[in-house]
Amino acid sequence: MSSWCCRSGYERFVTSLARPGGNVTGSSNLAPELVGKCLEQLKQAVPGVSRVAVLWQPGGQGEGTNKDMLKGADVAARALGVRLQFVEARGPEDFDRAFSEMTRARAGALTVLPSAMLFIERRRLVDLAAKSRLPAVYTWREFVDAGGLMSYGPDLADSFRRSATYVDRILKGAKPADLPVEQPTKFELVLNLKTAKSLGLTLPPSLLARADQVIE
Repeated sequence: MSSWCCRSGYERFVTSLARPGGNVTGSSNLAPELVGKCLEQLKQAVPGVSRVAVLWQPGGQGEGTNKDMLKGADVAARALGVRLQFVEARGPEDFDRAFSEMTRARAGALTVLPSAMLFIERRRLVDLAAKSRLPAVYTWREFVDAGGLMSYGPDLADSFRRSATYVDRILKGAKPADLPVEQPTKFELVLNLKTAKSLGLTLPPSLLARADQVIE
């Protein structure tokens, strides 16, 4: 069996990433580790921001993954000198309420933690962030393709291609227990200059120079 999931989501199924054991392997998207990096990129894009909203879906990841992501956000925020406002959205019906909470709390920017539901609803989230005039960072570039400001995270297309090689090996007789859970090796920083302009932001040259892609 090969599956795609966050690292901590495997804790119930595998002994370790290096030696899964049992009948499960797959790939990890390193969600907890990337939360802090996303906040760091956002802080560079919006240097003066002091309060950042964190939109997340309870139950959207495994319990361990969610706990690690929230902890990672808190640790990174302390290091960056920003305050966080954690806002829950269990489903799309919570989005309007969530963004109203951000507005009332005067959040200056937004980070969206990864979950399947939030990914599926990316166009609506991007539209709400624009309507609320919130510079936002996402884990997946598909949000930026939809009009979001910026993203930093693993290349999903590359991860899926690598997963296909595991499927092929398993079909040819390899045991999942002997195949390490793969961690992403290709990360990308994607920026949307059109969105930055609409928000009145001038992205610093140092951030632009590191970008893997700049959408104009």
